Amino acid sequence: MILSEHEEQKNLIKWWSMYSSSKGIPEELLFAIPNGGKRDIITAKTLQSEGVRPGVPDLFLAVETYKHAGLFIEMKKVKGGVVSDKQRAFGCIIRNNTSYSHKVCYGFLDARDTIEKYLTTGEI
Repeated sequence: MILSEHEEQKNLIKWWSMYSSSKGIPEELLFAIPNGGKRDIITAKTLQSEGVRPGVPDLFLAVETYKHAGLFIEMKKVKGGVVSDKQRAFGCIIRNNTSYSHKVCYGFLDARDTIEKYLTTGEI
């Protein structure tokens, strides 16, 4: 069974709750950026005026390593997950203009492995 992006992200957050506790990392340091989704035009315009930007990744891990100031994660479902042009462009902006790291993760397992590697080695 192929899980939706939503289910994959929910699984990651459940895992993070246990993992972060076992490592002494505040759970709140991994959080969702609710930038996407279908909205009516009034809500979309309001959010845009407040700084919502197309292509911003789904999650942010606010943990600094010796190499990066934090990690942005764009979640996709394992099969059929497509990175939009705006998401691809935003990832390039992050990597080329900041000290943050960025990764597109295809499913919970990819995201989990990325976070573990980031926290242990500073790499993704």
